[in-house]
Amino acid sequence: MANTPFLEGEEKLARLASRYVAVEQLPWKPTPTPGIDMKILLEDKETGLLTALFRWEPGTELPLHEHVEIEQTYVLSGSIVDDEGECREGDYVWRPKGNRHLARSPNGALVISFFLKPNKFLTGKFKGQELK
Repeated sequence: MANTPFLEGEEKLARLASRYVAVEQLPWKPTPTPGIDMKILLEDKETGLLTALFRWEPGTELPLHEHVEIEQTYVLSGSIVDDEGECREGDYVWRPKGNRHLARSPNGALVISFFLKPNKFLTGKFKGQELK
């Protein structure tokens, strides 16, 4: 079932009620990648669906991973870079199912990303794991 972790009062809402999220009140939580924190806006653990803000510290690198389904990212500030190009503030990138890349943020970034399934990591300490 989809939900927003830490959304105050969500348990009192009717199943079909809209969820209004005060994003500033949600906590940042660390991801398995040092230097990247996230605020989960929507998740469904059963399906893998995830919408989240990701805060990348300058110099952060996300190890080689595969997108198991389509992934979408809009850059709110800063930029993210891979071997195919750079996505800067105000730009959007989406990656098809099966896309593999290593992502980095030389100067830091704030992005909103949308996943249908978690990434599968191919190298590094998360190799073989499916992590967001």
